[in-house]
Amino acid sequence: MTDCVHDHSRWGTPQWGPADQLGAANLLTVEKRLAALRSVEQGRIYDVSHEISMDAPFMVPNQTPFLMSIWASWRDSIRRRRLTGALNDAGTNVERIEMTAHVGTHIDALGHFSKGDRLYNGLSAAETVTDWGLLKLGIEQAPPMITRGVLLDVAGIDGGAHLNPGRAITPDELARAADAAHVAIEPGDIVLIRTGWGRYFGVDNAKYLGGEPGIDLPAAQWLTGQGVVAIGSDNMAVEVLPNPDRTLAMPVHQHALAEAGVHLIENLALDELARDGLRSFCFILLATKFRGATGAPVRPVALV
Repeated sequence: MTDCVHDHSRWGTPQWGPADQLGAANLLTVEKRLAALRSVEQGRIYDVSHEISMDAPFMVPNQTPFLMSIWASWRDSIRRRRLTGALNDAGTNVERIEMTAHVGTHIDALGHFSKGDRLYNGLSAAETVTDWGLLKLGIEQAPPMITRGVLLDVAGIDGGAHLNPGRAITPDELARAADAAHVAIEPGDIVLIRTGWGRYFGVDNAKYLGGEPGIDLPAAQWLTGQGVVAIGSDNMAVEVLPNPDRTLAMPVHQHALAEAGVHLIENLALDELARDGLRSFCFILLATKFRGATGAPVRPVALV
């Protein structure tokens, strides 16, 4: 396919040029990083990730279960080393893991979703997506993210333990959560949205996967319009499932990743942050550089 001529401006990225693969991560400036690090006063760390195990939920058919088995054990390695003359019985244990890059707490690469046959910055999906990974927009392009994190506790202002599946979070509710947190969202921030749904991760996977509260397209557009680098949530897909408009499937992913170049962080653990009343903090997330991968498991932390 040779259809390489297209209008990059319709994807909202003319300021970064037709070769850009960073998207909104261009807003992670030195100044933003230093301000986030300077905000740390107590040295407390909040781990906002879940353990990855065979108990982790997965969405079929796009996702497969996480599987781990011992590939080489201490017994076999000692036996093999004895055959070479080694006498100190050094036993090695090495596992083999099979998984998608979207298991557990993870971040989506910009190449994870298309809008039709176009990826972020108008790149041709046909020319970019291969049987062996992405030629561009893979997760290796995501830079280390050290910036201000903002928690929008929508479940908290709603007054319940959690929002219900199919409940769409509106731009007005995000604005009210920001007002309640006494924070103004700024370019370069990473916004984390608490729905309360994360309590079912690995506890009741059938319920967790059966539907979820989350943002819909207008809320996603409101956030990307603020210049956020990434949007995270304590659910499987960040966005509301099922979408109240049954003619739409995963529109938040299309907008955030393919149009706005904003990463999505899924399956976060946000209850502890909310319990301790934290609303803004230094947020650190580094994605493993799996070249060409559409995402990567991560262990993000909030520092205060």
